[in-house]
Amino acid sequence: MSRPRVLADRRHLWAFAIGCVAVTIGVLLHLPMFWMGREMGYRLADMPMDAGMLWGMALIVSGLVVAGYGLLPKKPAAAKTGEAVHELAISAPEDAPLVAAHWRLMVVLTVALVIDVMKPASLGFVVPGMRVEYSVSAATVAWLPFAALCGTVVGSLLWGWLADLYGRRASILLSAVMFVGTSICGSMPSLWWNVGMCFLMGAAAGGMLPVTYALLAETMPSKQRGWALVLVGGLGAVGGYLAASALSAWLQPMFGWRVMWFLNLPTGLMLIFLNAYVPESPKFLLALGRVAEAHVVLRNFGCTVRDAGVAAVAKVEGTIATVAHLPRSYLARTWALSIAALAWGLINFGLLLWMPALLVAKGYSVALSSQLLAASALIAVPTVFAAAALYGRWSSKGALVGSIVLTAMGLVGIVYLELASPADASPVLPIAVLIVGLNGIIAMLLPYAAESYPLKVRGRATGWVAACTKAGGLAAQALSLFGLIPGLAWGAALTLVPVVVALVLVLRYCTETRGRDLREMDVAV
Repeated sequence: MSRPRVLADRRHLWAFAIGCVAVTIGVLLHLPMFWMGREMGYRLADMPMDAGMLWGMALIVSGLVVAGYGLLPKKPAAAKTGEAVHELAISAPEDAPLVAAHWRLMVVLTVALVIDVMKPASLGFVVPGMRVEYSVSAATVAWLPFAALCGTVVGSLLWGWLADLYGRRASILLSAVMFVGTSICGSMPSLWWNVGMCFLMGAAAGGMLPVTYALLAETMPSKQRGWALVLVGGLGAVGGYLAASALSAWLQPMFGWRVMWFLNLPTGLMLIFLNAYVPESPKFLLALGRVAEAHVVLRNFGCTVRDAGVAAVAKVEGTIATVAHLPRSYLARTWALSIAALAWGLINFGLLLWMPALLVAKGYSVALSSQLLAASALIAVPTVFAAAALYGRWSSKGALVGSIVLTAMGLVGIVYLELASPADASPVLPIAVLIVGLNGIIAMLLPYAAESYPLKVRGRATGWVAACTKAGGLAAQALSLFGLIPGLAWGAALTLVPVVVALVLVLRYCTETRGRDLREMDVAV
C-alpha cells in the first residue's frame, strides 16, 4: 500500500519547494529597507525603493507562479465505457469516538484559522499608525479595509473554485505562500502599495476560510462533524482577533505598525510546515482516481475500507459542475444562506462599527459605547461553545435559526433605543443580544454551508457564502467612504429587512444536517 504523497509527484514537490524559497528570499530582501528606518521610528514614507526590493518583488511573483504549478494535481485517467474497475466500500465508524488523527487535524486547522483571521484583524491595529506616517485623512485610509474586503470576496470565490478542481489541501498551501509574499507590506513606502497588497492578503485570507470548512466536513465522522466544525471555526475567529491584538500590544511599541505586516512571514511559513499534518480530502483523492492514497487516509481516520467487487462503469464526460446544475432545492438553499451572509456582513462591518459614534450622538456616554463593543470579544468565547453544543447535539438548522432570531431581536431593540430617551432605555441588553446572535451566525453559517452541498461543488458553494459575508461588509464600507452612514434607527431597520428574509428562507428551504452522511447528497445528484 502506497503512502499518501505530499503533492502529485516529485517534480511538483520540488517546484513547490523552490517557489516557497523564492518567495521567502524575496521578502527577506525587503528587510534591509525596514531596518534602515529604525532611527526614525521605522517610518519609510516616500523613501525610494532600492534594487534589492525590486528584485525581491520579482522573486515573489515568480515564486508564487512556480509554487502554484507545484500544487497542481495529476489529472485522473478517464474511465472508458464498460471498463471493469474495483469499487471500494467505505464505512465510517459513525458512533465511535474521534481518533488521534481527527484531534490532530482539528488542532492544526484551528491554528491555521487563527493565522488566517489574524491577517484582516491586523487592519484595525495598523490604521492609526498609517494615518500618522502617511499624513492622510480617515476617508483616505478607509480604502485599506475596503481593498482587503474586496480581496476576501474575490478570494472566497476563486479559492472555492480551486478547492473543487485542485484540492482542499493545495488551496490552503497556496494561501500560506501568499501570506508570506504579502508580508512586504511592512516595507512599502507608499500608502497605495499597501492598499494593493491588502487586496492580495485579503484574497488569501478569504480563500482559505471556506476551504478549511470543506476539508473538515469531509474528514470528520458524521456524528461528530457538526460541533467540530463550529468549534474549530469559532475558536479560530476569536483566537485570530486576540492574537492580533496581543501581538500589536507587544510589538508595535518597539517596531511600529509595520511589524504587523511582517508577521505574515513567520506565520505563513508556520502554516506551510503545519500542512505536513493536514491530509488531502479522501473524497477528493477518490474523485481524482488516487485510490491507494485515499485508502491510506481513510484508514488513518478510522474508516474501514474493503473491495466491493468489480463493476462496469459508464464513460462520463468531464464537465465543470456548478450550483446551477443541481436540483432547485440547492438553489433555494443558496439564496437563503447568501442573504443571511449578506445581513451578517452589513451588521458586523457596518452597524457595529458605526455604533459607538451613533450612540454618542444619541446622548450615551463615550465610555459606555466603547465598553459595550469591547465586551463583544468576551461574549464571543462562550457563544462559540454554546453554538457548538447546540449545533452538534441538538439541531444544526435549529441552532442557525435561533441565532438569526436573536439577531433580529437585537436589531428591534436598537430601533427602540432611537424612540426612547437615554434616561429611559439602556443599550446593554439589545446590543448584547445582537452580538450573541451575530457571533452564533458566523460560527455556524459556513459549517452549515459545507454540510449542505455535494462534493463536486462544496468548495465553490461554501466560498460563495463566505464571499457574501464580505460583500455585505463592502456595501457597508462603501456607505462610509461616501459619507452616507444612516442613523441608529435607520441602520438597524435597514439591516433588519435581510435578516427577516433570511429567517423565512432558512426555515423554508434549509434542511437538517446534524449526523447526516454527506455521501447521500453525492448519490442524489
